[in-house]
Formats: sequence, structure tokens, C-alpha cells
Amino acid sequence: MPDNIEVGINEILYSGKLSYGDYGRKFEEKLANYIGNKNVISVSSYNHAMLILLTTLGLKYGDEVIASPVSCLASNQPFVTKGLKVVWADINPKTGSLSLESVREKITSKTKAIFHNHYCGYLGDIDELNALGKAHGIPVIDDCIEAFGSELNGNKTGNLGTDITVFSFQTVRLPNTIDGGALVFNDDELFEKAKKIRDYGIERSNFRDKLNEINPKCDITMEGYGALMSELNSYIGVHQMLEVEDLLAQQRQNAEAWKNTIKGMHNICSLETTPNTLPNNWVFGILADNKLETIKDFRAKGFYATSVHINNNIYSVFNNKEELKGVNEFMNKFVAIPCGWWITL
Repeated sequence: MPDNIEVGINEILYSGKLSYGDYGRKFEEKLANYIGNKNVISVSSYNHAMLILLTTLGLKYGDEVIASPVSCLASNQPFVTKGLKVVWADINPKTGSLSLESVREKITSKTKAIFHNHYCGYLGDIDELNALGKAHGIPVIDDCIEAFGSELNGNKTGNLGTDITVFSFQTVRLPNTIDGGALVFNDDELFEKAKKIRDYGIERSNFRDKLNEINPKCDITMEGYGALMSELNSYIGVHQMLEVEDLLAQQRQNAEAWKNTIKGMHNICSLETTPNTLPNNWVFGILADNKLETIKDFRAKGFYATSVHINNNIYSVFNNKEELKGVNEFMNKFVAIPCGWWITL
């Protein structure tokens, strides 16, 4: 791999090998080594990752899934695309994560999956929610759209015992591949199935004959997507992985600086973290009694404070505008302040 990124990009552009190949496999290898789980597939976008996931689980029109409305729209919109019924669970207003009690109450015989969103990189009650899913025979998915590199008991997301983990590598994430994502599986069969679904349902080992013609004996038996990550995106990802630990370390150093600053502020407290977890500090979360004034104050000081997302249960597309006490309390107080590696505090 060329050390000079510009040389490497030009090499790919003029190679005639732009689609998934050597760099795609190298990126997946680096992800697997970092996470500690060999069953990793990269994909062209987070949206594709979600759709592949839903297809891999065999979810069909009308099936019910439990999810958090306090998450990125990108996390929940795929449910609508697949015609699934979204059942919103409430959250813990001090952490932004799914309430275990609320999820337990929402489970019925129709529940086919639980999507555990880890809001802004802050991990929820993973062990407890995984145990709940296992007790009911329901797969649990760690939605780590913003939580790559977050840890529980020293283990990284993707290696926390959850059935499936989904990541985003879009422009504002770590690693950043311009656009892209990944899926990580605990089950080998689901992993192999997802690899086919990622590539139009094709079994590449016998898709072409000895003349390199499409083999009519290679049947296509499942729904699939054109979701392979390009070599260019993969190459960028490989280089990002060389620096990801240093970048995360800088973010965590920034978080410590913010913690000390927040201690001296009136009517503001840091977002609580779940025991034994370490956020990736994609942002630094705070809870403010006066949210609007707090946002204005931080912006006046040159820090772009923001709500980041809005609760998805306000949107008509989900056909479920259920009011949830924890969600309302959290959204009325939560503010994210910049904590990324690019900031020096």
C-alpha cells in the first residue's frame, strides 16, 4: 500500500479495478482486528447496511421491531422502506439510551427484533438488553451509527456479545470513508448470508464458468443489493484505521477537559454514562435546565452546540406518534458540544 495517499488514490483510479477488491478485504481485516470479531463486512453506505441487516434477518412487511425514537433518522427510516411496524420504546432521560423496563413492556409475540441505538456514542445497558432478547428468542442489534470504538468492560462495539452490530463510516464518523458502513455478526451463517445479500444475492464462487461467462447453473435465491464498498472508499478506510486509536484518544482527552469545565457551570451536568462503558466521545453530551440559552451561550463562545437529532416519533412516516415521558425529558435538556479530534481544549 503506497504511503503517499495521493499516489495511492491515483493508482486505484487508473488501475481499472475500482470495485470491491484487495483494499476492500484489507479494510475488513483491519476492522476485524480492531473490533475483535472476524465476521465483518463493509458496505457502500449505512443505509445499505441497515437494509442488508433487515433482509438477513428475514424481516417481512408488517413485522414489528422495537427501536428508540431518540436516534438519527437514518437509523429508523429503513424500517419504513421495508414496511415494518415500528414500536417505540422509551429511554432513560439521564443517558439517552433505551429503557430496559420500557423495552420489556413493549415485547409481544409479534416482536421480531430489538434495535439498541447508542446515542452519540454513549452505550446503553448492553448486557441486560441482550439477556432480555435471548430470553424471548428475539435478535438484538447494536445500532452503533455513532458508536464505533466505544467500549464495554474493555471490549469494543462489535465484540460485546450482541447478535449483530451496524456501523456508519459517513463523513462525520470514525473511521471516515466519505460514505460507507459495516455489519458485524456473532453468527457465522448470518454472516455468510449477509455477504451474498450485499452482492445481489450472488454466490461468487460459481457465478462464472471457465470462460468467465455467467454460469446459468448458479441460481439466485434471495433478495440482494449492490452494496459493495469501492476500492477508493476502502483505501481511505484503511488509512483511517492507521490513526483511529490516536483520534479516539484525542476525543477522550477533550471529554475530560469538558468534564472539568462543566463542573463550574450552573444548571448544567454531564450526560450520565452506563457503568463499565467508555464512550467514543463523538460529541460531549450535557443536560441543561435551559437548553436554548445553553446552546446560544456555547455558540457565542465559538463552540457549535446542537441537539444533533430530533426524536423520530414526531414524524408521520412512522405512523406512531406515541408520547414518551423519558424521550420528552431528554430532548428538552440534551445538548451536544464539540469534542472531536480536530478540537484542542
